[in-house]
Amino acid sequence: MSFLNGTSLTPASFILNGIPGLEDVHLWISFPLCTMYSIAITGNFGLMYLMYSDEALHRPMYVFLALLSFTDVLMCTSTLPNTLFILWFNLKEIDFKACLAQMFFVHTFTGMESGVLTLMALDRYVAICFPLRYATILTNSVIAKAGFVTFLRGVMLVIPSTFLTKRLPYCKGNVIPHTYCDHMSVAKISCGYVRVNAIYGLVVALLIGGFDILCITISYTMILRAVVSLSSADARQKAFSTCTAHICAIVITCVPAFFTFFTHRFGGHTIPPHIHIIMANLYLLMPPTMNPIVYGVKTRQVRESVIRFFLKGKDNSHNF
Repeated sequence: MSFLNGTSLTPASFILNGIPGLEDVHLWISFPLCTMYSIAITGNFGLMYLMYSDEALHRPMYVFLALLSFTDVLMCTSTLPNTLFILWFNLKEIDFKACLAQMFFVHTFTGMESGVLTLMALDRYVAICFPLRYATILTNSVIAKAGFVTFLRGVMLVIPSTFLTKRLPYCKGNVIPHTYCDHMSVAKISCGYVRVNAIYGLVVALLIGGFDILCITISYTMILRAVVSLSSADARQKAFSTCTAHICAIVITCVPAFFTFFTHRFGGHTIPPHIHIIMANLYLLMPPTMNPIVYGVKTRQVRESVIRFFLKGKDNSHNF
């Protein structure tokens, strides 16, 4: 393996070192990760199939849910296969350009995940506060444009961090103590000036995460005001029930995200590295794994669609 490309300080490849301190149990750690990844892929593809095949789910709320499932699949697939190869077969080497590509996709899809959750909060706001105009406000055209803008936002904000990382000199070595290429994990092994990378990463986090949390907070404040003003207790309960799955999805996404973000920047000397790396993997894997389960359990229309699917399959088997 060539460490450096020619006389430059750009390595030909990096070594992803897995989970430092837990090398002896890499194989055991891989089993729950593989199980969660299998659940995530099966559950999210199952949800997308239901959204496509069941006309009862051809509504804006479920279009956004299908978009969330699609993003979840891309987000966990950007890292988990590579992580499992490291844990199973000790295949740690990754090409420099492949590492930058992985870093780009990881941060683009996590930003898109946050954006889709924000769109779903706005969807609930329109559905509860303007029920009679719901279908006319959230048309297919509006949904498509909103999804495209969410994707474009992530791409445009992540591209500069990729180029900032590419320009850095890497004379300290090429070993990254992680299971995948993360922006600051790669930047920290550089011998160059990385403060710009750190500041830009913080700015992107505020522009994406901060803006999305603000929009979600405002949406649910307006929703709460509208629901409290309803005279019927049944109407209030029904309105709240349509939001519970989405609130659960926000919590599942935000808790590991905040932990990973703040420990990476402010808790580097107090949090053991293996804890940080495990949480970073769960941050990318927990939402895709749990979202199909949460929406399958908490959303009546999705539950009914699943039941219809299995009953239809049972009837078809009896016909044979």
